[in-house]
Amino acid sequence: MAALKVCAEKIRRRKAIRVKAVATQACRGAANGTEFVRRVAEETGLRLQIITPREEAQLSVAGCMSLFDREADAALVVDVGGGSTELSWVDLRGGGLDAKPRQFEAWKLPIRAWLSIPIGVVTLAERFPEGERADDGWFRAMVEEVKSRISAFPHAAPMRKTFDAGRAHMVGTSGAITSLAGLHLGLPRYDRNVVDGLWMQRSDCEAAAGRLLQLTAKERALEPCIGADRADLVLAGAAILQAVQELWPCSRVRVADRGLREGLLMSLMSDRQKRPRRRRRGGAGSARTVNA
Repeated sequence: MAALKVCAEKIRRRKAIRVKAVATQACRGAANGTEFVRRVAEETGLRLQIITPREEAQLSVAGCMSLFDREADAALVVDVGGGSTELSWVDLRGGGLDAKPRQFEAWKLPIRAWLSIPIGVVTLAERFPEGERADDGWFRAMVEEVKSRISAFPHAAPMRKTFDAGRAHMVGTSGAITSLAGLHLGLPRYDRNVVDGLWMQRSDCEAAAGRLLQLTAKERALEPCIGADRADLVLAGAAILQAVQELWPCSRVRVADRGLREGLLMSLMSDRQKRPRRRRRGGAGSARTVNA
């Protein structure tokens, strides 16, 4: 609530005229999710909309569209959150990916299959508490737990041949994955301009996870691209990514420091283009849109 009050104050200070604010798995799964949304509206003025897993997946894909390799035939977008993970299998051979904001419709994107599992970095870390030091057995248990939730999903099977032929790549969007990328690059401090859009090999991801396994939680907290907030969560994120890579092998992973928020921004831009234009009177300033 304190963080949302900060957001609300920034929105008021910038005099935003249109705001779209959403809640995802934490509110979907919590017994008091709707009560929380009501309190947020009363205490901050922000009106959160609890979106469905399908909407979340569509918006994440929309936010990552510019990172797809159009020479590939397919992409798998992996959006790792705190309470859930969304997987979206995207057909890059069809249309719909070049839409400008005025034609943009998230539900028209060529997503051939999507899956949401109620496992994210927080829920996985809570289910598998870390001991004094991480070890391979503990990490492998997390990987297998995630694999068990994904492997039974049948609807992406028609795209299996494309992945087996090496004509697909992965896009990973989450704080855990961007932290792995920063660690891989050895950055002295996190730099979005370097990380966003970075191509990593699958072996790079596994090497970064292996390096983290050699560190204690306190040592991970000292890594500049991880910090104290993610020290106990980054390995859970690495386990989720590895589980997906083992089930849907891709030699290349594109790191995305973008996703749901950018998809929301595109939807706001699209909505604004559809609204009938009003003739201005006097010297009124232009409207601005803000994504929260």
